[in-house]
This record gives sequence, structure tokens and C-alpha cells, in this order.
Amino acid sequence: MTAEEIKKKIQELSQELKVHNFNYYVLSKPTISDFEFDHKLKELEQLEKEFPEFASEDSPTKQVGGDITKNFVQVKHKYPMLSLGNTYNEEELREFDNRIIKTVGTAVDYVCELKFDGLAISLTYEQGKLIRAVTRGDGVQGDDVTANVKTIRSIPQQLKAGDYPDYFEIRGEVFMHKATFERLNKAYARELEEKGYDEDEIKEQLYKNPRNFASGTLKMQDSKEVAKRPLDAFLYFLYADEQVSEYHHISLEKAKSWGFQVSEHYKLCKNIDQVIDFIREIEQLRDSLSFEIDGIVIKVDSYALQEELGFTAKNPRWAISYKYKAASVLTQLEKVSYQVGRTGAITPVANLKPVQLAGTTVKRASLYNADELVRLDLHEGDWVYVEKGGEIIPKITSVELSKRQENLFSKPIVYATHCPECGTELLRKEGEAIHYCPNEQGCPPQIIGKIEHFIGRRAMNVDSLGAETVGGLYRKGLIKNYADLYSLQFEQLNGLSFESEEEEGKKLRSIKEKSALNMLAGIEASKQVPFERVLFALGIRMVGETVAKKLARHFGSIENLAKAGEEEIASIHEIGPRIAEQCVRFFAEEENLKLVTQLRNAGLQLEIQEEPGVERTNKLDGKSFLVSGTFSISRDELKSIIERNGGRNAGSVSKSLNFLIAGDKMGPEKLKKASELNITILSEEQFFEMLA
Repeated sequence: MTAEEIKKKIQELSQELKVHNFNYYVLSKPTISDFEFDHKLKELEQLEKEFPEFASEDSPTKQVGGDITKNFVQVKHKYPMLSLGNTYNEEELREFDNRIIKTVGTAVDYVCELKFDGLAISLTYEQGKLIRAVTRGDGVQGDDVTANVKTIRSIPQQLKAGDYPDYFEIRGEVFMHKATFERLNKAYARELEEKGYDEDEIKEQLYKNPRNFASGTLKMQDSKEVAKRPLDAFLYFLYADEQVSEYHHISLEKAKSWGFQVSEHYKLCKNIDQVIDFIREIEQLRDSLSFEIDGIVIKVDSYALQEELGFTAKNPRWAISYKYKAASVLTQLEKVSYQVGRTGAITPVANLKPVQLAGTTVKRASLYNADELVRLDLHEGDWVYVEKGGEIIPKITSVELSKRQENLFSKPIVYATHCPECGTELLRKEGEAIHYCPNEQGCPPQIIGKIEHFIGRRAMNVDSLGAETVGGLYRKGLIKNYADLYSLQFEQLNGLSFESEEEEGKKLRSIKEKSALNMLAGIEASKQVPFERVLFALGIRMVGETVAKKLARHFGSIENLAKAGEEEIASIHEIGPRIAEQCVRFFAEEENLKLVTQLRNAGLQLEIQEEPGVERTNKLDGKSFLVSGTFSISRDELKSIIERNGGRNAGSVSKSLNFLIAGDKMGPEKLKKASELNITILSEEQFFEMLA
């Protein structure tokens, strides 16, 4: 064969295999056998190996892996990947529907989709080519897993011709089919058995459910190994600067026509009754599906109405997930113990006779607070029903009273009066459900918990330090608080041995030279973390990430915040008196002021550091804005300009809104509502005139 003939053969084989992939994964209508497909794939692999100059970047052979990823790069999402609000009952669904109707003034259509039990993924395409695949991560940024995602045959690397935008994101779920999970787990069990593992060790090593297996697979460093563990994906939401449709269900149809695998189990519903009918229908089918689902996602179909409804800090207001109730098991309560959190909050924990539930062994369940003990009327040795709240956290739902009759002398469990760690008498503030240990400066779990929070990924992100090491450093007397981390020396860490407290008992750990160097490098790197995250890391009660950002932007530095009174702090939008009280209380304590001084001397960022060329003003101070439609710049950039000039971005039209900035293709309902409420409507040009 001539070079031109070989090139043509490679192109023809590549195109033929792409068509077969599409028929198999997207249309579910294979036209050749697996044997024939594999034979053609091997033929293409051999040709590309001999003539690599003719291999295309999106060749089907790339889906067998081969790239090695030593570290996953963190990528910021262009559009944040928010979570959904959950409900488990129909009444709350109807309340959700009523809120939407009340907000938009009319009944709406909904799209119902399966809630897949997998890993959320965001795929970016440019000119029809897959250029990036990123996990959800913390919602703001995630891991770049492009090399691994390219091994998933149902995800196209190059789209066929279509009316898709030049640049867009499509989101979905990566999962593993139940049959694949069972097959791979059995093969892994045989492998472990051959290596001499006993039965209990094998059970411990095996993956507990398809989601865990899929998660572990997607984070493997060798994409060739990922390809050996077949993953699949359904895509369910499009993001583009220019909408491809006015309605979500049409976008799904378009995505399918472009070559994406969209689940056939979705439905356009005209009202909430049809939504509930769909939920019941799928519940009957749930066990027969080849993959795991844990509920149904309900989305407002109209994109204009989605925009009008907006978002809370964590969830879209236009979508909700209905979760099917988890399975429940009966087991015996062995004892109640108490955990102390970093804020001093005491959480009672039920220690249970081990039992299998939803693919995992459950040994403990949270009892939340003293009121829960009263509600359950727990007695020693009770038999209790346990389920997983949201199929994640085990909880006790009720007591089997008939079994208590067999033990008439069992005593009611009385809530602890003193801290189990330091012996300090517990306090319970009026109006709060939680008991607290007030010994903040001397209670070991509180101190260790504060340090663990400080080094966490969303705070200072010292990933070279773990909870075990923090506990060991504290017990060895090398650190007494999180500021002491910045005084650690290599000589103190290298070769240090300490006991770590684990579930199965205490274990001896030691820090080797490389680990010591990594820890110190991670601590040094954390000095560049911006002020708003440092503020969150301090662990002030009720100051989460969002509140920390608001406080940092308002006050600009920790000195200004420390000097502020309750009234000034409470006046900031969405802060309020309770958060203000906790801030003032924190900076009123001498020990905390010493910590701040230590951190300042260590070189941490304790004031807002502006990007070069970025200026802040108070021109829009006290004014709220809603950005709607398309503009000459991105909406995110426009919102950033509002915040840099002291304004506040609102999520929806309401009486408290000052200005609506209206762009092209803005939803008519939002415009109508703003007019009815006499809200000032600005064009993009008028907004910038206001700034000038």
C-alpha cells in the first residue's frame, strides 16, 4: 500500500468506528458485534502504530488510554457547579411549585430527569472538539481529568457537523453500570485471593458500590488503567454564551443530535401532578435500570424563567431533586458516645452492632443533639432502625419497642452534662439545639479541629498536612494553635514519631524527610492564599466561605474588621446581628488577637490584594443590581464590576432591588415584573454612564 492509501485506510477505519460508537452508546442500536468492533479497533491501532503521522487526535484508539497524569490540575469553572436542594416528599414538591408560580406569576412546564448516582462532570467543546473535562470539585473549581474522560466511549471527542455553538460546556454524570461493577469487583476479589488475602481482608478492600468504583477510576493517574474499567456517561445540561434554544427539553434533543448520550428517561411535564406521576413511574422501574439512580431532578423548562428565578448562594431556585427513600435496617444500639467539634459543639453518636446498609457497613449513626435523644426515647441496648439520610449519613429513624420488652431493666440514656474530653460543664444557649463546651482554649478536640479547618482545601489548602499529622503535632507539643504551624522547623519534623488515633486503635506513625519538606513547602505556599480565605480559615463561628467573602470585601483588612462594632457589621447585606455578635466576640478575646498578630508576622494575606489595574470605589455603595440578558462583555465580568464599585448582585427581581441592567434576549417576565415594581431599568451604556 502507498502512503496515501494507508492514510485513507486509517481515516476510513477511524470514521467507521466513530459511527459504530455512536450507534452503540448514543442510539443503543449496535450494527456490528463486539468481536467485529474489537477486530477493527486492533487493525486501526496497528496501522497508527506503524504510521503515527496519519493518526488523528480524536482517533477511537485514544479511548484505550495511555496518558499518565502525575497531578490533576485545578481548573476554575466558568459557570459554578452548584448542588441542588433535596426533598423526600410530595408536599415539599408542591411547595416548590407554588413558590415558582408565585414568583413568575404563571404555571410553568418542568423537565424531569433521572438523578444518576455518579460523578458530575463538565465538558468543554471548541469548534466541536473536546478540549477539557473537569470534575465538580468544590463547585468553584475542579480537577482536570480530560485524559481519563477521553477513554469513555459514550463521550465524543469530536462532534459531527451540527448547529452547535463554537464554544460551549455540557454537563452530565459519569457512572459505572451495575453489571460492570459486579464483574470488576469479582475479578478484583480473585486477584486479592491469589495474593493471599483472607475473606475479611478481601471484603474490606473491595469497592462498596458502583459510584465509589467510578470515582476511584476517574481519579487514576494512568488513563490506560482507566480504559480497563469501562465508564459511561449521560449528559444533561448545556451552557453557552448564546443560548441554543429557549427551552431545556429542546436543548437535550439538540445535544442528542450532536452525538451526546442523553438518557431516554426524561419527560416534559405540564404541571406538578405530571411530575409526581413520573416520579412514581420511575420508582417502579428503578431496580430494573442497568445503573444506579437515587431520585429525580425537576427543572423549570424555560431558560428565561430559570434566569428570572435565579440562584441562592448554593442552589438554583429553578430546580430541585426528589430523592427516593433509602432502605432501612434493624440493628442494636451498643452505647452512646460524644464527639467534640472545633466550635465546641457536642454531637452524640450511636455506636451500633455492625450492619450492612446500601452497600456499606454501618457501625455508627449521628444522634444530632439532646432533643433527638428525647424524641427517640433511647434506652440502653435498644434495637433501632437505621437508614442513610440522603443515602450518605446513617441516622436512627425509630426504635423497635417490641424488642425492648425483652429487656425490662434497660435504662433511658441521659445526655452528658460535662465535656467528655476536658470535663468542662456543658452549656446550651437559649434558642439553640446544641450543647457546647465553652473551654475553647483548653479542650484538645476543639484546638485540633480548628487547626484541621485552617489547613483545609477551601481555607489555607495545606494539602501536605493531614488530620493524623495535626493531631500528632499537637499531642507532641509542637503546635498549640494554627499560627504555630508557621514556626515549625525541618529538624522538628524529620523523623518525628507519634501515635495516631484510628478506628481500630492507636497506630505508630513517623514523618520521613520528603514528607517533612512537603509539609513545610505547603505551609509556606499558604502564605499566598487571599485574605477572604484566610478570614474563613480563622474559624469564627457562623463565618462560612460566603460570609467571609462579604466581610473581606466590605472591610478590606482584618484590622478594619477587628475594630468594627456589631451594628456596622450587621448592616452589611445578608450578615445580620448573630454573625456580627460572633465576629465582635472573636476579636474581643486576647488569645485570638495574639493569633492574628502571629499570622501577620508570618506573612499571611490579611488584607485585600487587588489585581494590577483593578480599582475599587464606593460609587454603587448600598445599591443592588440584577444583570439579565447578553452584553458586550460577559455577565460574570459585569457582576464583578458592580462588586468592585461597592454594589451588590441580586438573584431575582424583588421590591428591594434598585436597578435591573437589561441586555439583549432578556426574559420578558423579568422585565414585566421589574416595571410593575417601579424598578429602574438600565441599558449597558446607561450603567457605565452611572459609573463614569
